[in-house]
Amino acid sequence: MNENQKSSNVVWHQGEVSRADKEKRNGHKGAVLWFTGLSGSGKSTLSHAVEHKLFQMGAHTTVLDGDNVRHGLCGDLGFSDVARRENIRRVGEVSKLFVDAGVIVLTAFISPFKEDRDVVRKLHQGDDFIEVYCAASLEACETRDVKGLYQRARKGEIKDFTGISSPYEAPEQAEIVIDTGSLSLDACVEEVIAYLQNKGMIKVE
Repeated sequence: MNENQKSSNVVWHQGEVSRADKEKRNGHKGAVLWFTGLSGSGKSTLSHAVEHKLFQMGAHTTVLDGDNVRHGLCGDLGFSDVARRENIRRVGEVSKLFVDAGVIVLTAFISPFKEDRDVVRKLHQGDDFIEVYCAASLEACETRDVKGLYQRARKGEIKDFTGISSPYEAPEQAEIVIDTGSLSLDACVEEVIAYLQNKGMIKVE
C-alpha cells in the first residue's frame, strides 16, 4: 500500500470494554500464533489441530488460513512479491484486531519474507506475537504435495512459487521451531500447547 492509498481524516475510537476485560472473561491472553513454512510443511493442518486442542481447553480461538483468506479479504491479490507483502500486511492487521479482542488467533501463511513477518511482529505488543516455524525440508514438502503444485512449478507452469522460483527466508529466531517433516501431528500439537502453558498464556490442565 503506497502513501496515496492511505485513509485520511480518520480517528481511532477507543471502546469502553478494554482488552484486559475481555481477556479476564476469556480466561487467557490474546495472542497470535504465526505459522510459517513452505507449502506442504503442515501449517494449515497444525494450526487447525492446535485450535481444536485449545477449543477443547475452553480457549477462544480462530484460524486465518492462507487459502481461505484469498477467497475474500485478499481475493484481489496475486502471488508477486508485492502482492505477497500486501497479503501479509492485511492479515497482520486483522490478527491484531483479534488479539485486542482477547482471542488466540492462529494464522497459516507461507509468509516467505522475513521483513514482512517482522512488520507483523511490530504490530503486536511484547509476547503477543509467537512465530511458529514449520521446519519441514523442501524434499519432505514435495513428497506430501497432493495437489502437484511443486511438480507444476518445476515445469514452469506456476510462476513465483516459493521454494522453487521464489525464495523462502526461514525464521532465524522463531519462538517455536517444529520439525513437521518427521514428527507426528499429535507431537507437534503438544509442542505448541506446552509453549503456551510454560509462558502462562493458557491454563495448565
